[in-house]
Amino acid sequence: METIFVLLPLALLIAAIAVGFFIWAATTGQFDDLDTPAVRMLFDDEAPAGVGPSTDPAVSEKGVRE
Repeated sequence: METIFVLLPLALLIAAIAVGFFIWAATTGQFDDLDTPAVRMLFDDEAPAGVGPSTDPAVSEKGVRE
């Protein structure tokens, strides 16, 4: 009988902490977008700035030096 006096408040404390973490995660936007990260790897990456077609006139459109 004495263990219930220890375990019941302990269980309520753990449940309150879990609910607190859930409320914190929901208010900070942790659950806003669940679909995009799963399909993000299917999209092509954008080319970094400065990388693209060569500006060297000796290089043709195919990237081969003439």
